[in-house]
Amino acid sequence: MTEFSLPEWPYAYGGPSGTGDIKMEPEDFVVEEVLSFQPEGSGEHIFLYIEKIGENTEYVARLLARHAGVRQRDVSYAGMKDRHGRTQQWFSVWLPGKEDPDWSGIETENLTILQTMRHARKLKRGVLAGNKFTLLIRNWTGNQEEAEKQLQLIKIQGFPNYFGSQRFGHHGQNINRALAMFAGAKVKREQRSLYLSAARSYLFNLILAQRVEQASWHRALSGDVFKLEGSNSCFSGDSDDASLSARVEQGDIHPTGIMWGRGGKIATAEAGALENAVIAANASLADGLLAFDLEADRRALRALPQDLDWQWLDNQLKLSFNLPAGSYATALLREIIGDAPGAGY
Repeated sequence: MTEFSLPEWPYAYGGPSGTGDIKMEPEDFVVEEVLSFQPEGSGEHIFLYIEKIGENTEYVARLLARHAGVRQRDVSYAGMKDRHGRTQQWFSVWLPGKEDPDWSGIETENLTILQTMRHARKLKRGVLAGNKFTLLIRNWTGNQEEAEKQLQLIKIQGFPNYFGSQRFGHHGQNINRALAMFAGAKVKREQRSLYLSAARSYLFNLILAQRVEQASWHRALSGDVFKLEGSNSCFSGDSDDASLSARVEQGDIHPTGIMWGRGGKIATAEAGALENAVIAANASLADGLLAFDLEADRRALRALPQDLDWQWLDNQLKLSFNLPAGSYATALLREIIGDAPGAGY
């Protein structure tokens, strides 16, 4: 089997204007989850808002299950968070008919319980409204004037909504493992989900890369399927409807790329031809995903950061912004400093 390696995804704004180091200290990478709803205050599930430093999401979930005396499956979270940084994240624990445990027993200098609330239903994947980021790039060197221009454009137009490199494993090895799985290799259930996700994400990134190359990642093509800003709602556009281009420019809607699988809304015309060409050129991944009967979905080709702000501190650049759930801060960072080692989230 041919060994796979990740390509360098094309840049939207001419390539990095400088270099720098991220995640040198936990305080350099601060992430706060924002729920899309307010816990009700009563119910069988305990919601915990936890600040963690240097710990990954799955470790905290196992710790909560062990402390509460429940099964691992009774602990839920809305999304994965990288261990390298200071992250504030929601978890839920199913404790029907039971009192709240004394959660202080699991607190350490690297793990703090910020808030607990009851709710009627468990925390499900993908229910976040988004994430707040505060990032510090140390040892910045480069063209500050060019970086300012790029940041201004990102603030107005957004950035390509690539999946981050961590989705694909070290040097993209999750794609090799997905190909091996499609060829018949046996894998554990949790690994299967990881490899399927990596394969779908890679196909999406290839489609987005084509749109970046032709400068159409942030504008409407004929046959596009659009997603409403701040919503998972998608609709197919009329190629003769001039108002769609205006809505894309205003940030009200976004062109999308397919998360490959069966069914779903299909792009047509120019947008569909581009997607079909990428899928056909990567048949081993596409056919493997279909064999696992995944349902197709759509993902916005661009992400619009909210409240993007920046500050120069000698040879440091401090950034703050909000992103919708599922978008990667490092996809924004790479536009100005490239794929920094250890970028992660």
